[in-house]
Amino acid sequence: MYILSDFIKNLKLPILFILLLVLTFNTCRDKEKESFSSLNSIEKIKKRGKLVAVMDYNSTNYFIYRGEPMGYQYELLKLLAEELDVKLEIKVENDIDKNFEMLKKGDCDIIGINLTVTKERSKTIDFTYPHSQTHQVLIQRKPENWTNLSKDELEANLLRNQLNLAGKVIYVQKGTSYEQRMMNLSDEIGDSIKLIRKSDKEVEELIELVARGEIDYTVADENIALVNQIYYPILDVKTAVSFPQNLAWGLKKGDDLLKLEIDLWLKEFKKSTKYALIYAKYFKNKRSVKIVESDYYAKNSGKVSGYDNYIKKYSKNVDWDWRLLASLIYQESRFKPNVKSWAGAFGLMQLMPTTAKRFGVNKSSSPESNIKAGVDFIKWLDKRFVKRGITDEEEKIKFVLASYNVGLGHILDARRLAEKNGKNPDVWENNVDDYILKKSKPQYYKDPVVKYGYCRGTETYNYVIEIMDRFEHYKNVIPET
Repeated sequence: MYILSDFIKNLKLPILFILLLVLTFNTCRDKEKESFSSLNSIEKIKKRGKLVAVMDYNSTNYFIYRGEPMGYQYELLKLLAEELDVKLEIKVENDIDKNFEMLKKGDCDIIGINLTVTKERSKTIDFTYPHSQTHQVLIQRKPENWTNLSKDELEANLLRNQLNLAGKVIYVQKGTSYEQRMMNLSDEIGDSIKLIRKSDKEVEELIELVARGEIDYTVADENIALVNQIYYPILDVKTAVSFPQNLAWGLKKGDDLLKLEIDLWLKEFKKSTKYALIYAKYFKNKRSVKIVESDYYAKNSGKVSGYDNYIKKYSKNVDWDWRLLASLIYQESRFKPNVKSWAGAFGLMQLMPTTAKRFGVNKSSSPESNIKAGVDFIKWLDKRFVKRGITDEEEKIKFVLASYNVGLGHILDARRLAEKNGKNPDVWENNVDDYILKKSKPQYYKDPVVKYGYCRGTETYNYVIEIMDRFEHYKNVIPET
């Protein structure tokens, strides 16, 4: 006892202070973890500020077209997140077994795909109120000369009676309700159906293989089948292989509060015109074939725009992921090289005339030159923040984006305001971004530390969020190289 007391007395004050700080920090962190774990699912989502959904990447649920995230499930879940007053975070996983694993482990809050409601699945997960209904159909190929055949001749070449599936080879995505349905149907017809289960192929990929003649049959929900028939007219999708079925989202077993919240919202939302328009947009719109055939349908092409080569080339000059630069350009110009703003900004990078002149371009310069000049400006901004000691790369990117939007001076003002008011001037979110918002109020833009006056910061605040969110979508579905 004496030895320990003597040891403590002889410790230097700074060491004691550090030990006390570490002890206090660990205690606070443990209490915070304990406090968070005691929250219900809705409270956790709201405290986290985001709803985390896992979904598959295909031509109806979630995809990128002309730089914009789209999809039936994506739009519905985005509206749900807005209802909960949180952001939506998407994780992409086309392996349905992994979707269930992620939900069980707590890596996501919801499985946001076309999950067929079944008794077997209900043992391990809860289902939300159905977001739609459909039935399963056989995907088969019409004969090559089908356009020259009469209706009767065409029907004679197609499988219409489920009994005739006996002995046929049908490819299905492993772990899906299609697999289970074909097993049940095999029992019902009293004969074997040979199933080839594919864990590396999503349902739309199998449909494409049928269209190309590489396999003869697969199974899909009718709404997805009808969309794909628009892309591949040689497909026939009229043979039903199931009764009508409910499609819903998946939730963790026993997550009753989240289920109640979503069910109440879905029941009302499904009665709205907005829901009908979203459903029609993805499942009844014949123009959707133009999306899939477009060079800017990222699932097939891996492209965001017609300027990807330049974006990839010049993003290296500032050591940015090219998809981040693409997200900025989409925000500025929607990839339209001739667009001009009311303030005089022009080109893909929407450079103001003074900035453009400094970096050697004008309104008649090529799109490539405009991108190069924009990146040179980004590089110049980047150096300004390096000199001011911001070393964290992600933080620095946010400061650069904000400065690109509203000007370096306003962001430096916001940093000084943050520091004066006890916030971290080197961190954007919940620190400096608070003060770019407050720079529209006299008590802040008239503060002695402010050198550049009034600023309507809402646009800049949203600008950074939207570019970073879109960047996450691009990373979900577009290759890095």
